[in-house]
Amino acid sequence: MVARSDRAGLSVDNRLASFIEDRALPGTAVSAPHFWQGLASLVAEFSAPNQALLRQRQEMQAAIDAWHIAQRGKDHDPAGYRTLLDSIGYIVPEGPDFQIETAGVDPEIALIPGPQLVVPSLNARFALNAANARWGSLYDALYGTDAMGDLPSGPSDAARAARVVGWARRFLDQAVPLQHGSWTEVRAISVRDQQVHLALPQGESGLRRGEQFAGFAGIPAQPSRIVLINNGLHIDCRIDPASQTGARDPAGLADIWLEAAVSAIVDLEDSVAAVDAGDKVAGYETWLGLMRGDLQERFDKNGTSILRRLVGDLDLLGPDGQHLSLKGRALLLVRNVGHLMTTPAVLDRLGQEMPEGLLDAMVTTLCGLHDLAKTKGPRNSVCGSIYVVKPKMHGPEEVAFADQVFGRVEEILGLPRYSVKLGIMDEERRTSVNLKACIRAAKNRLAFINTGFLDRTGDEIHTSMEAGPMVRKGEMKAAAWITAYERRNVDIGLACGLPGRAQIGKGMWAMPDRMADMLASKQAHPEAGANCAWVPSPVAATLHATHYHRVDVLERQREIAAGGARSSLDQLLTLPLAKSNWSEADIGAEIENNVQGILGYVVRWVDQGIGCSKVPDIHDIGLMEDRATCRISSQALANWLHHGVIARPQVEAALRKMARIVDRQNAGDPAYQPMAPDFDGPAFLASCDLIFKGAKQPSGYTEPLLHGWRLQVKAAAGRAAR
Repeated sequence: MVARSDRAGLSVDNRLASFIEDRALPGTAVSAPHFWQGLASLVAEFSAPNQALLRQRQEMQAAIDAWHIAQRGKDHDPAGYRTLLDSIGYIVPEGPDFQIETAGVDPEIALIPGPQLVVPSLNARFALNAANARWGSLYDALYGTDAMGDLPSGPSDAARAARVVGWARRFLDQAVPLQHGSWTEVRAISVRDQQVHLALPQGESGLRRGEQFAGFAGIPAQPSRIVLINNGLHIDCRIDPASQTGARDPAGLADIWLEAAVSAIVDLEDSVAAVDAGDKVAGYETWLGLMRGDLQERFDKNGTSILRRLVGDLDLLGPDGQHLSLKGRALLLVRNVGHLMTTPAVLDRLGQEMPEGLLDAMVTTLCGLHDLAKTKGPRNSVCGSIYVVKPKMHGPEEVAFADQVFGRVEEILGLPRYSVKLGIMDEERRTSVNLKACIRAAKNRLAFINTGFLDRTGDEIHTSMEAGPMVRKGEMKAAAWITAYERRNVDIGLACGLPGRAQIGKGMWAMPDRMADMLASKQAHPEAGANCAWVPSPVAATLHATHYHRVDVLERQREIAAGGARSSLDQLLTLPLAKSNWSEADIGAEIENNVQGILGYVVRWVDQGIGCSKVPDIHDIGLMEDRATCRISSQALANWLHHGVIARPQVEAALRKMARIVDRQNAGDPAYQPMAPDFDGPAFLASCDLIFKGAKQPSGYTEPLLHGWRLQVKAAAGRAAR
């Protein structure tokens, strides 16, 4: 039984009550009675409107389903479909042009394009890595990955090290060119007359653009580091002739550190498996520690105990010799859950679970007070803001609801209006269709919009479930709607005045072991006008940062804005319906690919509570998986089942076959519970439910089923422990 206590008429899990009263409230001006009374008023005021918005989703989906069913056997009628969406309020009028009015936004959001990390809040070690990934070693990122086209042959490879140095020097030639000569020729570095001086065989050179010299450390004649700047991002050239690398370098240059993960999202949503108060408290504890600045984690690495803490800021000298401080940590945002789920952590006066998003809003904002109260030392926000990313909202009414919720939270906690800045994930179809109206609904606190291809595809399939069979998953990226979706997200963001006030983001690179491929392709994100894009690791952030040196995103945004709109709403509404039959081999491959991905992800989620991890795909290639990837795979199969492209026995056979493969892929994990040969464990059955019940899940979401099965596993473990 869960131990609970009464707080202002709410039945609160004691684990959450203790966290709030013993950890989160001390150090703020908020008393425990005031907090609980405020939470009770939030529940009373917003629970019913929350449920009404969810009913509206269902009603709109029912109307769309009925229309498609009535059109069966006919060619798709785009004009009639558009009329339907207008008539049911799925599409709302855009309204007049406007500019967002967000104020008090930190430079990392408003002015500095760069990589963005997303990290699960339930892993404090990973969260610390992400927060500390503001700076990363370019030498390490190149040496330890396949970024240069191959992998290291061993820990000490002199030829590879030389290639790393050559690659990095060529990067400097592009980002910070010299007046003459090349960085590959530099023999000594000094500071004189507020400028960098570089000795070359043919004489001395300076920087082509002297304003790119940002600062240094050490004595001017022999600095220990020089810091350069390009497109708003810093480059820290570390000089140490006594080091192993510096001793081989004519200038003593030991490493080049790049300003990398400018911002990072601490995730309470898709990348975590948080199903009860214990899980929620663990995530909140991480966010609180980051906001207080005292988060630390001890772990064992190769037999050595390591204590990881947050790094401090960089203390340097400016070109004029005066003190200069550069932030050492990524600006942190927190992703709350959406409007759908409820949480057993708090029961209302009727004994019903409260909406989880309301609890997240209250608690994550409370934790953010600790950062705002700081008067010295490193701060997350120097502008007095708390950054919350809100996912899975459907249309402007739901965005307006979120705006109202945070306004009420600000009142309860004594914050100035619009202290909480809101990030909108443009990952649901009704949001991307009405993006301008969604931005308008949060125009005073908007700090972020971002595309999410996988969730957006899952909603695309589910919304049009009755329209017919969809194209194969791999063909989705070539569909007309996705091009319109990505372009409109940027175009509308620019038209609504986001530059200088908010981020326009792009989605995740999902293959953390394929950095050469990432370097070859992900420059497309800044070229598309995105001033942030998601990466799966600090190393990936360091490498992706080189793209922002090659592309001046702010100038690129001006060019795109001057060109006008690049796609239409009608293009966005193009349905990705299949137009040809597939061979049996193609169908079999599609089933197995999707099934393997679902099983590989769900078995860790349900059995071990791991919400995001590198999961081997059917070809043993590690892919970063979270609920969004599971959503698209389950919806793709549910759609084909619904329209008779495939049959249940085919899928069941694939589930058993792929379960054995997933078992093999996880054989080295001592905590892993095999699915074969019985195929009756919670993870296997959860995977079956996601597919066979997928067509009836709200918006095609995976959360209701995954939470239910995970709670069963935790309950069984609790009984066994007793």
